[in-house]
Amino acid sequence: MTFHPTTLHRKPGIGAAPAIGPGQPVVPQSVSGRFRRLKWAAVGLCLALYYVLPFLRYDRGPDQPGQAILFDLAQLRFHLAGLELRPQELYLLTGLLVLATIVLVLSNVVAGRIWCGFFCPQTVWTDLFLWVERQLEGDRRERLRQLYLPMTPARALRKGIKHVIWLAIAAGTGGAFALYFADAPTLLRDIFTGNASSVAYGAVLTLTLTTYALAGFAREKMCTYMCPWPRLQGAVWDAEAFGVAYRDYRGEARMSAKKAAAARASGLSAGDCVDCMACVNVCPMGIDIREGPNLACINCGLCVDACDTTMQKLDRPRGLIDYESWTNIERGRKGEARVPVRVVRAKTAALALAGLATAVAIVAVVATRATLSLSVAHERNPVAVELSDGRVRNAYEIRVSHVAGAGGTVLLGIEGEAAGHAELRTAGTADPQAEGIAVLLDERGSRRLRVTVAAEPSAAGPITFRLADPVSGESVTASDFFKIP
Repeated sequence: MTFHPTTLHRKPGIGAAPAIGPGQPVVPQSVSGRFRRLKWAAVGLCLALYYVLPFLRYDRGPDQPGQAILFDLAQLRFHLAGLELRPQELYLLTGLLVLATIVLVLSNVVAGRIWCGFFCPQTVWTDLFLWVERQLEGDRRERLRQLYLPMTPARALRKGIKHVIWLAIAAGTGGAFALYFADAPTLLRDIFTGNASSVAYGAVLTLTLTTYALAGFAREKMCTYMCPWPRLQGAVWDAEAFGVAYRDYRGEARMSAKKAAAARASGLSAGDCVDCMACVNVCPMGIDIREGPNLACINCGLCVDACDTTMQKLDRPRGLIDYESWTNIERGRKGEARVPVRVVRAKTAALALAGLATAVAIVAVVATRATLSLSVAHERNPVAVELSDGRVRNAYEIRVSHVAGAGGTVLLGIEGEAAGHAELRTAGTADPQAEGIAVLLDERGSRRLRVTVAAEPSAAGPITFRLADPVSGESVTASDFFKIP
């Protein structure tokens, strides 16, 4: 089995529009059918999720963000409903990326590049941009005809309106993405009133321009040359996976319907393919699926709809181009009967188990992680200070973090020989404390803690700092030492 390179330019077939010249973009023709309806459903679902998710609310308590999904760069936190992640927990992001990779490979060995054809953001926004283009400039035949005509004021106006709408969609895309990084209603109001930060406007502008360029101009070039997945799919390609394929044993030799009827009347063989080029004309990648498996094919199924429409008009069975395993294509070439495609097989079962194990591991790590974290570092210049009243003071740098997603305070105290008559003082406290110091859960950065005890030999030695949450009862400790000069 051979993967063919992308075929961007084809000669016109029966009833086809003028050929696409070198350097011209692929101009796909609109098509109707079950896979086109599935693609529109996928476009609607993806766009709805993308634009609605930032506005979902979640109550985390007083003084906490109320947005369900929030990448809070100012506070260095990621909120997902009741889950809160900090930068030190980026290993969880690694786990999620591994899980996403497993799911993507699993989908590939089940149905090829099904993600690319239906759910990839590039595909979703390209479909939307193409729809706008068709409404204003016509379908494939009209747009290709206009390539050879001089520009007129009416055409220039339609093109200008098209680009304005494209930019509006792109701006909505960039604006919606920025809403994931701040409170969505507040940021949206600030953007429209001119009160948003320069960073917010910069993010919106960047996403606007990239969406406009990729969905409006790059299109199939992004999927074929810029995305790494077409090259990687060759490594995970599976002969038993569902993929868009041409049943050449049924379609060849290609000839018009009249010639096919005459050939069959004479006892000669004739294929069902009439070389109408409909499958090529509707392909958003500009390839000819009849040449065999192609790295650029995104398994969108539009060529299946186009071919089925032609077969229906000719009163021939559908499925000349269809979702089929390469194993069955080769069996058909040998004249053997088709066998059911096994979705559950050793490779898919192994990938599913690997994905499940990864997901369980991530959930287990999140469920069992400590929500409190405490780190202590002894100041070494000086290590200890003898006060005028004879007592000794040591200073420590304390860092506290809390990942439970709620506000409040925790109590910081010490244990050990030095704890009995120790006084604790931190920056911002007016009086020394003996029982412990209240620390805000949302406190960022480090705090300097001074521990003062009587200068007795027994005070020197290990010292334990304990951070306790009076609400949940959870506590965490960190050890260091107390030095006597």
